[in-house]
Amino acid sequence: MAHFAKLKNNIVEKIEVVSNGIATNEQAGIDFLNNLYGTNNIWKQTSYNGNIRKNFAGIGYSYDQTRDAFIPPKPFNSWTLDEDTCLWEAPVAYPDDGQIYRWNETDQQWEVLA
Repeated sequence: MAHFAKLKNNIVEKIEVVSNGIATNEQAGIDFLNNLYGTNNIWKQTSYNGNIRKNFAGIGYSYDQTRDAFIPPKPFNSWTLDEDTCLWEAPVAYPDDGQIYRWNETDQQWEVLA
């Protein structure tokens, strides 16, 4: 199955699934969806395995035309975008000690969840 993200102002509004038999290429999938809905919307193909446009699109993700990538919403102001993965990274690496943490933006550190 092929997955397509509907964009409005480069923000993902909706994800649709189209049969591979119909979406033999990206344009065929786009044409099918616009014919189905009687629209001329902007659609971009996306994939769960990240082979297309870095990340699987989600509602609220942005589409960056320069990077040809879907980027999730920025979770915290201090986080920066990894240019290779197009995912946000904390300024401090997530601890690798088996515990579960959450980010504390005020203190700029990971806190153990009780």
